[in-house]
Amino acid sequence: MKNENSRKNDYSNLNRKMFYHMVLMIAAALAIVFVLRNLVRGHFANGVVEFLEDTFHLSYNNAYTIYQFIFRNNMVFLIGIAIFICFAVLFHFAILRFTNYFNEIDAGMDHLTQDSNEEITLSPELESMEKKLNQVRNTLEKKTRDAKEAEQRKNDLVVYLAHDIKTPLTSVIGYLSLLDEASDMPAEQRVKYIGITLEKAYRLEDLINEFFEITRFNLESIVLNKSKINLSMMLQQMADEFYPMLTPQGKQAAVHVPEDLTLLGDADKLARVFNNILKNAIAYSDKNSVIDIFAARQADYVVITFTNKGNPIPPQKLDTIFEKFYRLDFSRSTNTGGAGLGLAIAKEIVVAHGGTITAKSDPEHTVFTVKLPS
Repeated sequence: MKNENSRKNDYSNLNRKMFYHMVLMIAAALAIVFVLRNLVRGHFANGVVEFLEDTFHLSYNNAYTIYQFIFRNNMVFLIGIAIFICFAVLFHFAILRFTNYFNEIDAGMDHLTQDSNEEITLSPELESMEKKLNQVRNTLEKKTRDAKEAEQRKNDLVVYLAHDIKTPLTSVIGYLSLLDEASDMPAEQRVKYIGITLEKAYRLEDLINEFFEITRFNLESIVLNKSKINLSMMLQQMADEFYPMLTPQGKQAAVHVPEDLTLLGDADKLARVFNNILKNAIAYSDKNSVIDIFAARQADYVVITFTNKGNPIPPQKLDTIFEKFYRLDFSRSTNTGGAGLGLAIAKEIVVAHGGTITAKSDPEHTVFTVKLPS
């Protein structure tokens, strides 16, 4: 009901304009009736009789009879013709005015397709239409700008990853060449070179997987297979799996979740969400620090938080870290940098579950919060 009233009020100026035109037409018609009646009864009648007397040398009675026959007896008809002419003229100007309104709207719609930063301006009576057209223009400009920025980020990322692939590939070829050429290489050195080669090969595999991830992200539609999930077990198992990544830097993942906490969701996809968040926390947290994982039920939702201590995320970047192909810092080490898809994919999965994912950061801590229907 409120929306209907607001739509009616949107065109109140135009309604008033139409009302004023209608009043003007009626007033003009009444004025013409009044003038004609007085003309026929007053000086106009005398003028016609005198004209007939002087021009045709008629007697007053004959001239008056002719006047009555032509004018006075047909006064209603003559007034009707005058009123019709008046209405036709006023209606023509009213239609012309409304045609101008449509021309303005048409020009405004043409303006939407033009690459211009100028605001669309219409007549005051079309203020509501002007606002809506400018909203559409702003929305289209934002979508175009976002698409260009996303495409540029994607292109930059492809170039960046291509460069990253070349580095471990060069190392793999170099060490394999050494192993191939030096058949008498000491066993200890050979083992060392094989280990380095294997490490670089794994890194190369990760980068190639990221290229596949870029393609899959645009083609994959999220289909959820929901089941009852023991959240405590899932998060603890995930923390244990990351133990090899945590230990070398003296980091820990502490899970603080009630043992009986459950929720309904797609276990594989939610595991990917938590995996991506924890991987991000490990990559950007301080050495010898603890990553705290909390989960609790709040009303009809389950809220999961990941808190790590490290360099804060700039406020202006908190909203963009969940965008496709966005990396917080391209200057990071290639060992921590990814394709910029982890958090974007996490958001898609959470939204598909009807939940939200947010981040906040200060000089002390960075906290990622996932809120899911229970």
